[in-house]
Amino acid sequence: MDISYRWLSDYIAHDLSPDELAHALTMSGLEVEDVTRRGPASEGVVVGHVEAVRSHPNADKLVLCDVNIGTDAPLQIVCGAPNVAAGQRVPVATVGTTLRLPEDDTRVPFTLEAVELRGEASQGMICSGHELEISDDQDGILVLSDDAPVGTPLADYLATQGLALTDHVLDIAITPNRPDAVSHIGVARDVAALTQGTLRRPDVDYPHTDSDAPPFEVSIEAPDACPRYVGLRVTGVTVDESPAWLQQRLAAVGLRPRNNVVDITNYVMYECGQPLHAFDYDRLQGPAIRVRLAEGGETFTTLDDVSRDVPAGALLICDANAPVALAGIMGSANSEVTGDTTDLLIESAYFNPVTIRKAAKALQLSTDSSYRFERGVDADGQVWAAFRAAVLIAEIAGGEIDPDGFRDAHPRPQEPLMLDLRVERVAQLLGTPLTAGTLTQILSALGFGVDAAADDVLRCEVPLFRPDVRQEVDLIEEVARIYGYDQIPTPSHTRIPTHTPQALPSTTLRAQARTILTGTGHREVFTNSMLRKETADRFNQPPLGGAKDGAVVETLNPISREMAALRPTLLPGMLDVLQFNHNHGQDALHFFELGHVFRQDTDGGTVVQGYAEHEALLIASCGPVDTAAWDRTPRPADVFDMKGVVDALLRDLRVPDVAMEAVYESSDLTQHHLTITAQGAPIGMIATLAPALTADYDLEQDVCIAELDWAAVIALAAPHLERRFTPVQRFPVVERDLAVVVDDATPAGAMLDAIRAAGEPLLNAADVFDLYQGKGIPEGQKSVAFTLRFGADRTLTDSEVDAKMRAILTALQSNFDAELRG
Repeated sequence: MDISYRWLSDYIAHDLSPDELAHALTMSGLEVEDVTRRGPASEGVVVGHVEAVRSHPNADKLVLCDVNIGTDAPLQIVCGAPNVAAGQRVPVATVGTTLRLPEDDTRVPFTLEAVELRGEASQGMICSGHELEISDDQDGILVLSDDAPVGTPLADYLATQGLALTDHVLDIAITPNRPDAVSHIGVARDVAALTQGTLRRPDVDYPHTDSDAPPFEVSIEAPDACPRYVGLRVTGVTVDESPAWLQQRLAAVGLRPRNNVVDITNYVMYECGQPLHAFDYDRLQGPAIRVRLAEGGETFTTLDDVSRDVPAGALLICDANAPVALAGIMGSANSEVTGDTTDLLIESAYFNPVTIRKAAKALQLSTDSSYRFERGVDADGQVWAAFRAAVLIAEIAGGEIDPDGFRDAHPRPQEPLMLDLRVERVAQLLGTPLTAGTLTQILSALGFGVDAAADDVLRCEVPLFRPDVRQEVDLIEEVARIYGYDQIPTPSHTRIPTHTPQALPSTTLRAQARTILTGTGHREVFTNSMLRKETADRFNQPPLGGAKDGAVVETLNPISREMAALRPTLLPGMLDVLQFNHNHGQDALHFFELGHVFRQDTDGGTVVQGYAEHEALLIASCGPVDTAAWDRTPRPADVFDMKGVVDALLRDLRVPDVAMEAVYESSDLTQHHLTITAQGAPIGMIATLAPALTADYDLEQDVCIAELDWAAVIALAAPHLERRFTPVQRFPVVERDLAVVVDDATPAGAMLDAIRAAGEPLLNAADVFDLYQGKGIPEGQKSVAFTLRFGADRTLTDSEVDAKMRAILTALQSNFDAELRG
């Protein structure tokens, strides 16, 4: 939301600079993301008088201008504007002035110097309104009135015309709970409370009441969707270009001026937050206004000349024959204001935020009006806004307010909410005592009605422009943000908890997993849980963990096609991350993500009946696992690297009885994969993605992934979460090596499990250090060598170690037909 610093000053007098104002607003809850300066350095631009215009001797499209700026001698300025002429008063940027000149879609600072153009000296620049950022006119220089005083700073002259040469625009991030702040008056109200100033809302005289015989009728057939509709007729209008001051105001907040009528409705919307719409009264059939819900199957052509299918339940504004506007969103060409319009009907209404939000999302059509109606406008501001616009139209467009042309249909009046505010409760929550007078001052400045109900209790009337304030604690929040969080003192003492808070096992395990995976060189990413329906369907298949006999979960009224379904697996988002980083020159791509995945579940559900949701962990690697050096070439990551990462993770989390089994089957998504089980139940998989899939994401090397059902991992690891300290061994350890010959298909992991079981309790560690096939080893067999480390709380004897070695060998022989290698 853009707020003009100068425009804001119409409603509140303050002495804050733009940066100081931005800081004050941010500290009060209206976060100012950026402050942008508009216009040139005002002291370098003055009013000049073109005394003579001569042809340029070396250029057909340039002329030489003698310009008097109040100095001893006129300046020679080379100019190429087609409308420059002798006798004009014009804005002149002198040498040394910095202008922000347009370049493509932005503006670039440019400091003027005395230069030669085609062999002729030029000592400044005659400016257009576009170059000065006060209008969009780029066709020629800005010509001032004949009474503009020569040599006067342009800023001083423009001020007498209601214009500003320079301004600052505050970009405020308005949160959904602050619909009152989407206007200059709304922001000015907060500034008034912060500076203890007085809010100056323009006085509007609207003595009119509903006529007994109005020239038009208003009927509301959907009062829940449209609790109030105000119509006001203005006659004798001349549609023309808006005055410069109005164009400048709109340009400051990013709006392109169109004509005086449309510009005034936009001006009032940005002034007070109430969207308005102006109909060409003579093009309305009846004339009548009928507010109804769409029945479904209807089409409507909006002002942008797009035919749209209107969803059932959307709100339509109709005349006696046909729809003329999508309520709260956009009007239609069949009733728009044109250059031939003379009579207007100004619409100022309150529409149900939910109704407008649903329609805008279904139509994928967001406008300035829908943005405000979706959040909730002031339910009591329709009449003021209508007459404010009508008065401006009468002044600027020469119209006249029809004394009988006012209708206020109000079938669902809203009553203000009354809340009690306890002074003692404020002190308890904020930690600092505030008097009833201070509370009254702050809340009154924010527009709340405040009366003393009883001792230390204030009776507060919540204004209708604050639908976010529903209970006492909301009032206290308003007090805190205006009083200033930085003024609330720090407690003089800190309470020490008698019990150390314990983190949930799931929280601890997540933290451990993040530490482990970061240590293995992986970085955590966060991706969107919503994606295209086609993408979700593509990835909702085995062997990915999300595909468990459940269809994809689709979203209702998606904002766009990109958010039409919930992810059944974390893989699509991860591939987007890999693609983005690869396209930006990164080659070592190692990431992980912890997030929720979703599917339909006809047998029950988790959080919601019929839908299953669980947390998953995805680890991905693509590209080299080490850096290049003079003595080595980087090796690309493969499935064994991923298996090692998963092994380390599950071992450190103490997940019991983990086993992995290779599945040599390919699919549209994977070439082959390993299934991971724990205590006999599947908990995940490791796979190399299919080349066709990775090619779709511009990835040139293999992508290895591991996907774990994190909820299952937590359930298995939580009972083993407690860690006990083991002191450093005081007695010497004994290391032995053991090499056995086994069948080629025998997994080394299973052999290690058997070795550890047989070697307890003296065996401290066991690892594979060699694998050999070839000369001396029979065909179809392999030699596997293990290194074993024994230790105890005493010095072991050779006989004790020998006994364990025999037990280990016996276990290998009985379970795997192993033979001791000679």
